[in-house]
Amino acid sequence: MPRRRCCGIVEEIPCCQRFVPEGGTDTGVYEISLEELEAVRLKDVEGMDQTACAIRMRVSRPTFQRILQRARNKIALALVKGQTIIIQGGHYMLKNRVFECADCGHTWEVEPCSEGGKHGYEIACPKCGSMKKFKLSDEGEKHACGGGHHHGGCCGGHSHE
Repeated sequence: MPRRRCCGIVEEIPCCQRFVPEGGTDTGVYEISLEELEAVRLKDVEGMDQTACAIRMRVSRPTFQRILQRARNKIALALVKGQTIIIQGGHYMLKNRVFECADCGHTWEVEPCSEGGKHGYEIACPKCGSMKKFKLSDEGEKHACGGGHHHGGCCGGHSHE
């Protein structure tokens, strides 16, 4: 029996999770997991090589290749057949998020499965209690907080979906 693979790290939940063909007769649905979409984003949008993508998602390169191939196949079939694409579920964990308080300048990290399933925009600065904050990228760039982020299935066996 094959061993259970580790969760793929997903950086963000996409803002649009359903794509319906124009004049949609809804003849079928292809479900793409969040780690499959993350593989497509890293490889095809960010233009990273597969080894770098695998490292970023914290999976092996062969596992990354299988995830990417499944995603590309589902996307191609949905486009060719004019079928709906739904992005949901999967075996993933959201990447830790780092915030900086706009009022006091304090920075802190929030683990994906901590804070009782809070999304980020409702988490107050642990130092001053301010709700004004920026999400920091890996490069230290500031991004305004907001939007609906959700948690995926974590390696610990529980799900926040």
